Amino acid sequence: MTGQFFVVIPARYDSSRLPVKALADIHGKPLIQYVYEQAQQSAAHQIIIATDDRRIADAVSSFCPKICMTKKTHRSGSDRVYEVCQQMNWHDDDIVVNLQGDEPLIPPSLIDQVASNLHQHIGVSTLCQVIEEHAEYTAHNVVKVVRDTRNCALYFSRAPIPWTGNQPFTIYRHIGIYAYRVGFLQRFVHWPVSDLERAESLEQLRILSQGESIYVDAARAFAPAGVDTAEDLERVRNVLKTTRDAGAD
Repeated sequence: MTGQFFVVIPARYDSSRLPVKALADIHGKPLIQYVYEQAQQSAAHQIIIATDDRRIADAVSSFCPKICMTKKTHRSGSDRVYEVCQQMNWHDDDIVVNLQGDEPLIPPSLIDQVASNLHQHIGVSTLCQVIEEHAEYTAHNVVKVVRDTRNCALYFSRAPIPWTGNQPFTIYRHIGIYAYRVGFLQRFVHWPVSDLERAESLEQLRILSQGESIYVDAARAFAPAGVDTAEDLERVRNVLKTTRDAGAD
């Protein structure tokens, strides 16, 4: 088990592919409340929702005791997380987990896993899992990752990587959760946006472009995909309805 760590859940109001998805209704609760409740089941010392919009802050105030208002100009979720670190006066060695606000089905054990991995590996830790379906492999909204023999990332892409032809090959989907120390984030926010980050719209490529390592561990629990589209939202609604109905039996 890891030592003390914090969880920050960035939540923008103007999400591009699914507007206002953080507040999308799922059986009477906003989507982001499910994310928060999953984080509550982890070993996190404190959970903070970071948002750039008072409408989200007002909506989450009934269940989240700590909300940080952040700038609207951040280039990525990690930039937003670092502003929270500054507001909270966390120390350089403190560990913070960036849990994206569109992961309502994230297993709490994975939050603990990614934080624990940072004790063993310098820089950044994140997670992946095996892609089973060809449709996931080719889907633009599914981020793929290729790792080296140390399980550090070689590259992340929305494109189908690696190209396998007809050869059997294990392909991994990136799970969008990160752990890092505050001191690392302080360096990250001062790096320029790289050409690769801009091309793929993937903030983790800023890290690789600087020659830094990202440790990518295989998730020890299955993580359903997050919510990027209206279809994803309906899928999550169905999953949670099935879970709720099963619990009522």
